[in-house]
Amino acid sequence: MEILFALAIGVLSGSGVWLVLRPRTFQVIIGLALLSYAVNLFIFGMGRLVVDKAPILADPAATDPALYADPVPQALVLTAIVIGFATTALLLVVLLAARGLTGTDHVDGREPP
Repeated sequence: MEILFALAIGVLSGSGVWLVLRPRTFQVIIGLALLSYAVNLFIFGMGRLVVDKAPILADPAATDPALYADPVPQALVLTAIVIGFATTALLLVVLLAARGLTGTDHVDGREPP
């Protein structure tokens, strides 16, 4: 399970970096979205990959953290998903406005010769 999880994070990160380095703005936006998904998976994985464990402390006397899942990374990822969606929507609007003004969707504003 951990190897598949690490592989998914690696593929998302590699694809995101490759797309960020592309010359078109839409590819850069998709690359940033993939990088944010990779970071979200990484943060989510830091909360321990546990199945069938309670997300909160049911018994205050129990102090063994291995018995419980950590809810903080889950809350951070949920917040990051919402912020990432809003940022992507804003970047797409800016992309459409820039394309309307310049007539091209290249990052530097010029078509290659």
